[in-house]
Amino acid sequence: MMEQLSEFILNNLLLFAALFVVMVMLIRSELDHQANKDLQLSPAKAIRLMNNHSNILVLDVRTPADYKKGHIKGAKNVPLSDLATSVDKLADDKSRPILVYCNSGTTVVRAIKLLKKAGFENVNNLEGGIAAWKEANMPLSKK
Repeated sequence: MMEQLSEFILNNLLLFAALFVVMVMLIRSELDHQANKDLQLSPAKAIRLMNNHSNILVLDVRTPADYKKGHIKGAKNVPLSDLATSVDKLADDKSRPILVYCNSGTTVVRAIKLLKKAGFENVNNLEGGIAAWKEANMPLSKK
């Protein structure tokens, strides 16, 4: 039985290498999700945070086209692709609470990592992104 399994693995080495890579990626993704779990805020908690902190920076990391279709009032649009080069412009905001969001809440993890690496202290993720915001019937601005 073990000989057959070994032979099968050797004959399908590329498939097993791909399986290993996919497993590593899944584990890494889950670990990232668990590490940032406490930073995720529902739309109701995000509203509470915005109401309690008048100096909050709301950061929309979607594309400018998506931003123009509707965003949280007062949000600053810094697309994820530009965030690495724009992080220095936000240096004065390192101690302010920050609420970051994207379309669905998945790509924002990279933005949070980048901001934390740059020394930002209080970074929060809008769980579910702008899709959850819309689903909760929260207002959007197009200005």
